[in-house]
Amino acid sequence: MTDLIQRPRRLRKSPALRAMFEETTLSLNDLVLPIFVEEEIDDYKAVEAMPGVMRIPEKHLAREIERIANAGIRSVMTFGISHHTDETGSDAWREDGLVARMSRICKQTVPEMIVMSDTCFCEYTSHGHCGVLCDWHGVDNDATLENLGKQAVVAAAAGADFIAPSAAMDGQVQAIRQALDAAGFKDTAIMSYSTKFASSFYGPFREAAGSALKGDRKSYQMNPMNRREAIRESLLDEAQGADCLMVKPAGAYLDIVRELRERTELPIGAYQVSGEYAMIKFAALAGAIDEEKVVLESLGSI
Repeated sequence: MTDLIQRPRRLRKSPALRAMFEETTLSLNDLVLPIFVEEEIDDYKAVEAMPGVMRIPEKHLAREIERIANAGIRSVMTFGISHHTDETGSDAWREDGLVARMSRICKQTVPEMIVMSDTCFCEYTSHGHCGVLCDWHGVDNDATLENLGKQAVVAAAAGADFIAPSAAMDGQVQAIRQALDAAGFKDTAIMSYSTKFASSFYGPFREAAGSALKGDRKSYQMNPMNRREAIRESLLDEAQGADCLMVKPAGAYLDIVRELRERTELPIGAYQVSGEYAMIKFAALAGAIDEEKVVLESLGSI
């Protein structure tokens, strides 16, 4: 056939042309690196379920932040592994607690690093849930909101640029925004885990974060089968004052990312979670895929 008018391959015939007409680009500016920091240890601890990921001893955090910055990465999200857990996770809102120390070390070491403080209690409670437990062993939503506000203020005072609430409590963005503003941190931004599914893809993270969870988080994280509710949750967080929204996990829910993009003007983060990372790493270790190409493809699709 020689009478074709439309030949899309014309724009693909050389690397230069493909680069010129590439619709989606990916750079280090688009990425946030999660880091896991454990207090009161001397040595790095490998996370067996996440090849290449280590728990960083707090004493080495400054060195790691310098190394991360030298690699060109401009943003980190801090997760703490606390040795001072209790029923409410109170270490998370102490001015000299691990949450505050992580942000403080990062900003003092590399002031231009964008620091996002994961704001939850699952690494700080003895039971592993994301807030205060009720008598019936569920999580008390409103009591947890008060504590989230206290944790957010402590992180902001230590220098965190973003508060990133992941506790999946109703009204958490509004409670945190009010607490930050009342404490004088009106310029501290909120990146909400606005659509956070109760996903099985989080499995390796539980090892990385040292979770003590018994049971599950299905009463507060979202049902993966609920598409409309997923959009509703993010739009509620926007109305409460979130500066950025998030879909977590990303890869299995690209339809939610796409629909949310069409419903909001806010920036949207999409979290490639531990299970997604592990699948790529173990497939690469088995020789089944080209790791670099799959990483770029998976992130580019987001």
